[in-house]
Amino acid sequence: MRWSAGGRKPLRLFAVLAAAAGLAALLLVPATGGAADDMGPSQLAAGHDTAGAPHNGQAFAGVAAVGALFSENSGQLGTHFCTATVVHSSHGDLAVTAAHCLSGTPGPIAFVPGYANGQQPFGIWQVTRVYTDEVWQSAQDPDHDVAFLLVSPASDGTRIEDVTGAEQLGTSWVAPALVNVIGYPDSADQPVLCANWTKSFSPTQLEFDCGGYTNGTSGGPFLAGQSGAAGQGTVIGVIGGYQLGGDTPEVSYSAVFGAAVAVLFETAEAGG
Repeated sequence: MRWSAGGRKPLRLFAVLAAAAGLAALLLVPATGGAADDMGPSQLAAGHDTAGAPHNGQAFAGVAAVGALFSENSGQLGTHFCTATVVHSSHGDLAVTAAHCLSGTPGPIAFVPGYANGQQPFGIWQVTRVYTDEVWQSAQDPDHDVAFLLVSPASDGTRIEDVTGAEQLGTSWVAPALVNVIGYPDSADQPVLCANWTKSFSPTQLEFDCGGYTNGTSGGPFLAGQSGAAGQGTVIGVIGGYQLGGDTPEVSYSAVFGAAVAVLFETAEAGG
């Protein structure tokens, strides 16, 4: 195993695919509805070929509610290192990522939603507090590799959710579920996207198979129930958990979102 600073997914030599112009919209269904036979041509093209072999994630222009986490120094952005997603909350100020993304990360952190090719279409937002549960804090249990980020409002009081919209948080989904997974590789300036069905790796871990998810993609959302490639789905996991998200770019993991994540979200929402 090779781990980068902060425990993100190990980097392998990988040629990031060129941006896919006119990326087809993906109609996703929750685990309780539909089956593999119900998938349309655009879904199969995004996640699998006709023989069922997984593709690599495609570079694309990004979505509003998903972005990259950056180190920050004296108000200037450093390098991006992980992925996070705005989730709907009563105050409109929370994002979700993997807890291991924040382990050993010194100094201020900024969240740039929709980041692509150096552009910051929805602004730069400061992270002011990180919420992880006690099991992660005491033992870094991979089944609790989830963190919520409190994002400060803009200078005029605007909350991030008012600008980017938000994904829903799902804490009762089970595999198999058809998901879009978005992540920001450290070695690229655009996110990658791939659609596939989750597998149950264990009772507490989900598996997602698609290439291209290298360092930096940790914290990337497993988005289910989307109406299209523009987001607005339900986050049922984030790249993390077993092997801190995966030991190779072709296989990613997430802790199952259940009661513990629901409690952690309530704590973050209440500002506790």
